[in-house]
This record gives sequence, structure tokens and C-alpha cells, in this order.
Amino acid sequence: MDELKERIAGEITLSDSPGSTMKKWRELFGITQIELAKMIKISTSTISDYESNRRLSPGVGVIRRFVDSLFSIDEARGSTVRHSLEKFSQKEGENVPFYTIHDFVAPISAIDFARIIEGKVLSNPSYMDSLKLFGYTRVDSLRVILEMSPPEYPMLFGSTTERAFIFEHVSTGRSPLVVIRVAPIKPKLVVLHNVTSVDKLAVKIAQVEKIPLLATKLDINEIDSRLNKI
Repeated sequence: MDELKERIAGEITLSDSPGSTMKKWRELFGITQIELAKMIKISTSTISDYESNRRLSPGVGVIRRFVDSLFSIDEARGSTVRHSLEKFSQKEGENVPFYTIHDFVAPISAIDFARIIEGKVLSNPSYMDSLKLFGYTRVDSLRVILEMSPPEYPMLFGSTTERAFIFEHVSTGRSPLVVIRVAPIKPKLVVLHNVTSVDKLAVKIAQVEKIPLLATKLDINEIDSRLNKI
């Protein structure tokens, strides 16, 4: 099993909710329960039972087959997910921060926040009126997925959960929204930076979680410059 597969298998094994972690990775790879069940040669209901934590934690053999199946299906599609994950995976010896936190001196409204970053609201505009933000976290989407363990996730919130997450290096928005879906705590607002076409599942998750979802193409350094003055 190569390094990337070992990371995923390790995250599932060490997770407090291995079924939810399996679901996260299945959805990140864009694979249905039916496709996965066919590849692993188990029933769809078994996959569903694992993901909903109705079945006991999967053993090492099941996890290995699960991970191998994700990559086999992705390979048949051109290995697009694998290439994306490997592209942003931290190289040995690097110690580059993959998230930065900034708290505002005074809270600002979500509407003002959107105006400052030149953001387009993609979901839940009705929540923007009453929402106050006390800060933001700029996140390298794929590196957080690969390198941050579930217990470390709360570190992204700094001193308050009343904040926006700005996700960089996003292709369609699916990955960060899937992570938010299974995470125990959620940001109040999510921004996808420099995304061309937003995945329908990402918008659906934002709607279900009642989180305003925005997109912006403003230069990321300009975003920092504007927000750090608040």
C-alpha cells in the first residue's frame, strides 16, 4: 500500500467515527455506494451500515479493500482525484502552514464580509442578514484533508466558531464541503476561492447545513490585505 493509501487507511482506523470517515473519502472520490459495493463485492446495505455506524468498525481487511477500491475506480476515470491529492500533498521536509487565522477587532456582518471580498452568494442568502463574523480562517483545502487529523480540526477555529472559512486550491468545492458535512463543528460561512464551476453536491451540503456558501475570484493576497484591516 503506497503512502497516500496508507494515510487514508490510517485516518479511518484512528477515527472516532470510522464509518463517517469512510463516507467522507467515498464522496471526495465521487463514488456511489453502488459502485463501491460492486468493486468490493459486498452489498450496498453493508456499505450504508458502515457509513452510518450501525455496523461495528471495519477490520483491517475491509479498510484495505475499501481504499484499494477507491483508487481502482479513480484510476479507471483517469486518476483525477489521486493526481489532485498528490499535487497538494506536503513534501517531506516542508513545514509550510496550510491555514492561517485572523480575528477581527470588531464583528462584521456577513453582507459586509461578502462585499469586501467581492463574493457571490451561492446558497442560503437569507442567512446573510443576521449573521455576524468575528474572524476568518484561510485554508489550503486538500492539505487539510491529507494532513490534519480529525482531533486537530478544531484548531482551524482559533478562539471562536463565529467565523468564515476561505478555502484555497479548490477545484469544484466538493472536498471542503464534504469535510464540513462530517465535522463536529462548522464555520458560519464558507468561501470557495477561484473556483470555476461549483459542484452541485457542495451547494446541496451548504443548504442542508444552513451555511451561506460564497465564491470569489479576488486575488487571495488582496483578500488578506482587506480583511486584516478589520
